[in-house]
Amino acid sequence: MLVHFDLGALASEWPASVVAIGTFDGVHLGHQAVLSQAVALAAEQGLPAWVATFDQHPAAVLAPDRCPPSLATLGENLQVFERLGLAGALVLRFDQAMSQTSATEFLDRVLIAGLRAQTLVVGHDAAIGQGREGDAAWLAARIATVVVPPLELRGTRVSSRGIRELVTLGDVEAAAALLGRPYSMAGVVVRGQQLGRTLGFPTANLALSVRQALPLGGVYAGTGQTVHGSFPAAISVGARPTVGGEPTIEAFLLGYPGMSLYGTALRLEFQSRLRGQERFDDLGALARQMARDVERVAELAHAWR
Repeated sequence: MLVHFDLGALASEWPASVVAIGTFDGVHLGHQAVLSQAVALAAEQGLPAWVATFDQHPAAVLAPDRCPPSLATLGENLQVFERLGLAGALVLRFDQAMSQTSATEFLDRVLIAGLRAQTLVVGHDAAIGQGREGDAAWLAARIATVVVPPLELRGTRVSSRGIRELVTLGDVEAAAALLGRPYSMAGVVVRGQQLGRTLGFPTANLALSVRQALPLGGVYAGTGQTVHGSFPAAISVGARPTVGGEPTIEAFLLGYPGMSLYGTALRLEFQSRLRGQERFDDLGALARQMARDVERVAELAHAWR
């Protein structure tokens, strides 16, 4: 998939395209319905399907005190775009200048002149331009526009807000059902207190690059995607009542061969919540519980295969 971050550097040689527009935070099943429609329409017409999106949630500029935490990194969003069959993604910087761009300018300069849009595909609540002037009806009056209705799954409307709520409640299985994949968090591995190593369970401590929705504190079964492959993971989120210290996201990777992960990228996928946070009388009791957690992760990982 082609990826461009600079409209000025984009030299479009294709005659026309189908373009999906949106913030697409997390690229959940509702977003995927919009993007898949764009891909299908483009295939019918022998045209490339593009997505026009932003590098951050518009609220980060327009209302930073109310900006919700992300459901995924930009990199993960781009990976999902590619899996869905998009030919390219134009990732625009959302700043004060972009927030003041009129709907007409965005349509003419970005979508039509930049991406050669012939048809737009948008969600029911999509809008472009300052003050969200260019809603679906406004777009449809100026260019061929397909409006995809909201998606419901077993009576629940799929939305980024709803998925965030599920994540913060620790219901990562329900969140995964609406995302179409496990909820994950990505960052780099940094040094921690190295307490897990002394207890026989060395953990990788995750440092994030964006403010992301944090699962409810506790221990989760999941998977760790490392530079050396994928491994079942016992993931701990939040403060550690027994030993104290700052809240952390750390994971013990079952079967990991032991090479240092410091400074490398790590993505943790949350499959299910095992238990809440607990305070233990001593480190021995903590180590025994960690052993039970790891055993349970191993059992679940066998079922995932």
